[in-house]
Amino acid sequence: MGVTSRIFQLHQLLKKERRLSLQRMMERLEVSRATIKRDLDLLRDQLGAPLIYDRHDNAYYYDTGQGEFELPGLWFNKSELYALLASEQLLESVQPGFLGPHIGPLKTRIRALLEKSGHTSNTVTSRIVLQPMGSRGLESHCFGTVAGAVLDGNVLDIDYHGRGKGERTRRRIHPYRLLHYRDNWYAIAWCESADALRTFSLDRITDTHIQAIPQRQIDEAALKHHLDAGFGIFTDEASDWAVLRFSPRMSRWVADEQWHPKQVGKWLGECYELHVPYANPTELLMDILKYGPDVEVVGPAALSAKVEERLLQALQHYQKP
Repeated sequence: MGVTSRIFQLHQLLKKERRLSLQRMMERLEVSRATIKRDLDLLRDQLGAPLIYDRHDNAYYYDTGQGEFELPGLWFNKSELYALLASEQLLESVQPGFLGPHIGPLKTRIRALLEKSGHTSNTVTSRIVLQPMGSRGLESHCFGTVAGAVLDGNVLDIDYHGRGKGERTRRRIHPYRLLHYRDNWYAIAWCESADALRTFSLDRITDTHIQAIPQRQIDEAALKHHLDAGFGIFTDEASDWAVLRFSPRMSRWVADEQWHPKQVGKWLGECYELHVPYANPTELLMDILKYGPDVEVVGPAALSAKVEERLLQALQHYQKP
């Protein structure tokens, strides 16, 4: 347990139990006497806690004569803060429905948790903003049907308008996972037409019908492999490795980014070189092109040629006759 988490837990214990002995703190936090003493010194001397030691009871407590003490600053880690803010924003967007009677208490609880930062919930939600980008609208009944099929193990017949070929097709799918990726929803399903696992964008499903037949069983390892095999949302089996060399200006930023679970990176002087596996280059091309002149595709040659072609096509928009 890190010192930040430990201090927060110690603070919560002092507020809840009012008086705590050193032994009780050591047992609850599972740390040594020396660690607790250091944490108490930090609470009192650096964080301004009104901490008092009662020799008669051999216990520590907060002096509440000037009101309840709250830790200064923000005491959530990034995942906790994101989860609370995302939940708060999602609940605000929920339309009236069968969850109506339960939404209010959930909002109250989330706002109470946000106020554990020592600030009002309104301050936190107005000053820390989650900004979705590139999200696409989808029909609520479609989402509900597909999500229900994933949870209940149902088979679906769907009308699907794929972006790749622009074709409208009728498919029977066995949906196993619902994936939220880059602010959009996808279903990971066995497609009977393709006789393979496929990824379906929910905003491209125009009609759904539940079929009363048993869902095809799938191995969990195969599902995980399907999700991790390619690059981004394009889940084909990786067949190549992209070698991307970034300018010194951008290298210090890219070196801290996660492009793929299996990526490999290394420094070549002031330049950072990133290796990522891929099969379908569609999403990878978009990520490469956004860096403009600050990235060079070292290999493979086919990927480099595609990037060059896209850049030349873009240049045509700006060349004067």
